[in-house]
Amino acid sequence: MDESTEQLEVWCAGEDWCPVTSTATLIGKKWHTVVLHRLLANGPLGFNALKTEVGGISSKVLSDVLDDLEGKRLIDREIVNEKPVRVEYSLTAHGESLEPVIQEMAEWGREHLTAAADVESSIA
Repeated sequence: MDESTEQLEVWCAGEDWCPVTSTATLIGKKWHTVVLHRLLANGPLGFNALKTEVGGISSKVLSDVLDDLEGKRLIDREIVNEKPVRVEYSLTAHGESLEPVIQEMAEWGREHLTAAADVESSIA
């Protein structure tokens, strides 16, 4: 069975809400969707380039997020044999299949959320 057809594990099999909660468990942490979004937008990136693209994330948190996403089989980590040796992160087929979900999240946010500057000006 190739990776694109292999099923990911769920923790609540049998309930009608299980697919929603299982997906949220995979991508529901704050930085997970941002990293996936940046890899969808830019393709494979090295650690420092990804840190720049994400912005506002510490190296430790990014490293933890990448480890978690790799463990969940949403991203791949490849050692690139250059001098100096570097690591590049890319989406797996499962990660790429989240594109419509991430796009819909972005669209919903644009439609329903107020920009931070708008919130601050309405408070003042």
